[in-house]
Amino acid sequence: MIIEDQALHDRAAILAAAGGHPFVRHSLSPGIPARGWQRDGAVLWLLPPERGSGADAVGPAGPVLDLCAALVAEGLLRPEQRMHLPRFDPALAVGRVAVAQHVDWDFHWTTVAPPPQPGEQRVVRLTDADRPALDALVDEAFPTTTTRPGDPTVVDWYGIRSGDRVVACGADRSRGDVGFLAGLTVAPDQRGRGLGAALTAGMTRALLARHDTVALGVYPDNVGAVRLYRRLGFTNTLSRTGIRLGPER
Repeated sequence: MIIEDQALHDRAAILAAAGGHPFVRHSLSPGIPARGWQRDGAVLWLLPPERGSGADAVGPAGPVLDLCAALVAEGLLRPEQRMHLPRFDPALAVGRVAVAQHVDWDFHWTTVAPPPQPGEQRVVRLTDADRPALDALVDEAFPTTTTRPGDPTVVDWYGIRSGDRVVACGADRSRGDVGFLAGLTVAPDQRGRGLGAALTAGMTRALLARHDTVALGVYPDNVGAVRLYRRLGFTNTLSRTGIRLGPER
């Protein structure tokens, strides 16, 4: 059961309850109506329709899952909706919520500019004229990515050109008041040359000109990427579990 004194009625209240955490600042855009709840140190909020509905949360995993269960019971969360929650073992959800998909990832962020990287000056904002080369790179180098050219949530694409090719690219998916890097990839035949470091550093520097915090997401088993991002200043980490709700049993 959700009780009224646990309710948070706008972004400011949710941010205050969560200590102004960068993940919350990224999840919820200023000026968009927001609705959330808190319980035993956990803070959970519903996502707006333009984000596909669902919910995000921070705090202890047990109370977060209790809040999820209460919202499912009240019909405010439904099967197939997605949520990004504190890291938890799948067993913790048993008896609370039905989980159809469970994926662990990490939210990394920085507030300082990265050290300069060789080749960083080659990073440019891409234009519509680069679209065929960008499509070709993403199809070849990162076919499983959910961040693709034409995605309306992408603010800008950045990349490194070589002749008529785009050999490295990344998307600016900034939201809220936090910059966000996504879809970072390098052409297979260009890897090991420092292009990933140059791209990440150049994009981070560009986004820090507009935001006080820049973040990105990475799977924890991608050890090479995690090492690179830490070297470039992304030393703050929030462990996440992304889930898709299953049908109630």
